[in-house]
Amino acid sequence: MADATNPPAVPQGRAAALHRATGETDIRLSLNLDGAGIYEVDTGNGFLDHMISQISRHGLIDITLKADGDLHTGWHHLVEDVGITLGRAFHEAIGDARGIRRMGHAIVPLDETLAMVALDCSGRGYAVIETTIDNSMVETLPGSLVRHFFESFALEAKINLHAKILTGIDPHHKAEALCKALARALRDALEPDPRSPQAVPSTKGTLSG
Repeated sequence: MADATNPPAVPQGRAAALHRATGETDIRLSLNLDGAGIYEVDTGNGFLDHMISQISRHGLIDITLKADGDLHTGWHHLVEDVGITLGRAFHEAIGDARGIRRMGHAIVPLDETLAMVALDCSGRGYAVIETTIDNSMVETLPGSLVRHFFESFALEAKINLHAKILTGIDPHHKAEALCKALARALRDALEPDPRSPQAVPSTKGTLSG
């Protein structure tokens, strides 16, 4: 039985570093799933930085991210490509998913807002996202791009992601609460399962396809 003096073994090497350059964006990202919530994020959009910082801090995932893009066209390319790159890094860091809990969920309040996220690190990307802010501005970021960020991340991370605002008014609170809920659900799903530390959590024996 694990206790404070004999904790369950933490999988080693759950980290990734990616450089993704296209005609629209140039993104360098590194992350460590077994981190302490340390982040250094610079995308050029303060609210997008805030979203990713929440995922890092509340998921205890170290993230270093520098992103540049063709901002004269708007924020769409940058937000989408950051979501893609972050998702690919997660997928690489998760590896064969051996020893993880696999599924996680969280309900997070932020003042008048309540957000729910449930996810499965299933190896099959799918996203059902209800932010209720598609037609709002969230500080400097169009609300529709918050949803698009979640979708891009889930598909590239090969995670089945359901995210929903249960109640709320303020767009900032809704987006932030969703990011915190995503972070806590990821932490729940990715932490080692002390009862099954060496097994891939699937009756198929694989989560890679």
